[in-house]
Amino acid sequence: MHVLKDRGFTHRTPSEITPAAVYHARREWLARAALGLAGTGLASFAARDALAQAPGKLAALPGARSAVPGAMVMDKATAYADVTSYNNFYEFGTDKSDPARTAGSLKTRPWTVSVEGEIKKPKVYDLAELLKLAPMEERIYRLRCVEGWSMVVPWVGYSLAELIRQVEPTGNAKFVQFTTLADKTQMPGLRGGSLDWPYVEGLRLDEAMNPLALLGFGLYGEVLPNQNGAPVRLVLPWKYGFKSAKSIVKIRFTEKQPVGSWERSQPSEYGFYSNVNPQVDHPRWSQASERRIGEDGLFTKRRPTLMFNGYEAQVGQLYAGMDLKKFY
Repeated sequence: MHVLKDRGFTHRTPSEITPAAVYHARREWLARAALGLAGTGLASFAARDALAQAPGKLAALPGARSAVPGAMVMDKATAYADVTSYNNFYEFGTDKSDPARTAGSLKTRPWTVSVEGEIKKPKVYDLAELLKLAPMEERIYRLRCVEGWSMVVPWVGYSLAELIRQVEPTGNAKFVQFTTLADKTQMPGLRGGSLDWPYVEGLRLDEAMNPLALLGFGLYGEVLPNQNGAPVRLVLPWKYGFKSAKSIVKIRFTEKQPVGSWERSQPSEYGFYSNVNPQVDHPRWSQASERRIGEDGLFTKRRPTLMFNGYEAQVGQLYAGMDLKKFY
């Protein structure tokens, strides 16, 4: 069976995904971190949590604790340094470390998002308007990538449904298509031709209206770093990470199901839904378990991957009666 992969993953060997020198340097760092934690005990865990929650690097963007069911998982947050240095953002390079190194060229002001298509109130929103559209919330979500790693990230934003209600979809609106920025002058990864740019993703309208579908503007109480999809992105915690389009410039409501960029590029391995499903193996590895980034270094134990990434109670009804091995 085929299953979708996290945004930015192509079917390569591990050595092709991450250069050997970078891979071994990362593993050495994790080993030192693990040994350090073993020697310092619980105090180090507390210090790391404090750093993760208050990075103090970018402009503050606080949000009230969300009351949306399932929006505040109790798992330990992944360290800010890991979340902002291990990224899938092909517009800035194919290695996980590339975006943190190259995304400084992205200009996030001024920024507009065009909302159009099968809606009664089309509008071009500037970033300031979007930031004021609804109260900001903090949401702590699990994220899962197809190659077997996961994170827990405190995001800041509000439900995508808030924007959808503002623009009033017509009866013809069945899907929502998201288009991201594609500018070769700012994004060095576009010059490599790994995809047919700009990057496009899509959702069914009922998926987009689910309260967990987040329009994200920040993480850890601050505005988004460039490498994490600044200034506005999607966060869909029950789907593999590549569905969460970064640096969005257009949202279009359509009657026809849109074709995502990876689905177009490799249709035999990329489908429309991309829900986390541990019962469907990737052709190269099992999807039944995962490792949490930054957790215990080299000694990280694999944990069982949860159906819909642990959000089955909140989203399972969206797919009632569907063959989730066929609609991957």
